[in-house]
Amino acid sequence: MSAKAKRSLLIGGGKKTAAQRREIKHDPETEYRSSVHTQEQGETLLCFPAPGVKSAMATAALETEGVKKTSVQRLIFMPQRYIPVWGKPYLKMDVVRNSDVNRTPDVRTRAYLPRWCAEVEVAFVMPALSTYAVASLLQNAGAICGIGDFRQEKGRGAFGTFTVAGEDLGEFQEVWDEITAEGRAVQKAAMDEPELADLDTEELMAVLNEERQRRVA
Repeated sequence: MSAKAKRSLLIGGGKKTAAQRREIKHDPETEYRSSVHTQEQGETLLCFPAPGVKSAMATAALETEGVKKTSVQRLIFMPQRYIPVWGKPYLKMDVVRNSDVNRTPDVRTRAYLPRWCAEVEVAFVMPALSTYAVASLLQNAGAICGIGDFRQEKGRGAFGTFTVAGEDLGEFQEVWDEITAEGRAVQKAAMDEPELADLDTEELMAVLNEERQRRVA
């Protein structure tokens, strides 16, 4: 997509009234902060709805031998309402297609975590399900479904994938320690003063800031 087309998507184009021309279509900073779930207390500011993990496990059951999707829905419980998520978020802007009939293009701003980790509690009914079966489901959910926006399950993106480790992290211990150092304080600072995720985002933000300055002048 050309730079001119991206600018139109970001700022707004077409015929507008004088009042509408004063408004810029997108406010990336606000959209960035609105794209995440947060919690008032805990080691992390960012969190994720636990039912989203269960939904990924239910979908993964379709690809897991010996486990039915209905069994996941009925026999697995998520004690947490939200799971804490560690990792530093960055502001990322992408050109996407909306879900309307015409698949209208637009610019979407989201919080992007290049590295993240989470602690998930899973309760299940025994002996209908075993620890091995649940761990396999969770592992498959991470590999073929993922969680969050633009995830693997939807087919186009590959975000939100994960692997599973127990209490003994083994080879993952070092990276776990690095990511869990990016807790509430780091995340709050990143939400207050966003850092840009990539060059495409930097280019779009430069266009937006130029337009903001022009309109103020």
